[in-house]
Amino acid sequence: MTETEGERKPARVVVADDQTVVREGIVMLLGLLPGVEVVGAAGDGEEAVRLVGELAPDVVLMDLRMPRCDGVEATRRIRAQYPGTQVVVLTTYADDDSLFPALRAGARGYLTKDAGGDEIVRAVHSVLSGDAGLSPSVQRRLLERLSQADPVPVPAAGEAPDGLTTRETEVLVLIGEGLTNQEIARRLHVSTATVKTHINNLFAKTGLKDRAQAVRYAYSKGLVRPPTG
Repeated sequence: MTETEGERKPARVVVADDQTVVREGIVMLLGLLPGVEVVGAAGDGEEAVRLVGELAPDVVLMDLRMPRCDGVEATRRIRAQYPGTQVVVLTTYADDDSLFPALRAGARGYLTKDAGGDEIVRAVHSVLSGDAGLSPSVQRRLLERLSQADPVPVPAAGEAPDGLTTRETEVLVLIGEGLTNQEIARRLHVSTATVKTHINNLFAKTGLKDRAQAVRYAYSKGLVRPPTG
């Protein structure tokens, strides 16, 4: 016999958000809803990791952009050190550069802050049941990304040269293929400013000075191959 909604044990939750008004608002909202019990609140990622160690909550509702330790790094540490605690991201941002690093770090849910209280509670219980707690817009974005006919080729984990991140390597590959910043932004579904940031970072890591050097570098590392035929 399965548990009914009323019989189900409340999920013990820690809320992590650096904005005091937002954090307290989420805590107050969840306090009015059945099915969850807020056991702690953190103002940054470092505090979130510490509270998980002290309180062993079922779920952390995690903001992404926080001081000292951001939400992605906090998620990675929590999932590595305390695998019994799940993470649901609750953030303003749903762009690729926020979504995919969080999911790779181990988050099982991802909601934007326009989610209602009932949607948050559903996501919490979904991840505790072994399912994903994703908002409809995030589900659509994942499907769009998976259905892209021509994905950007990147090396396997651990093979990116000179300490480049996966996203920096994707940008480098597209530079090697001759795409402009605007074309790269459209291809990766990010802003042109984000592309420029990735280019600055990868140039700093590799010692490259311009796009011509970047193209040669991409070919020399086998990230891009000359067309055949």
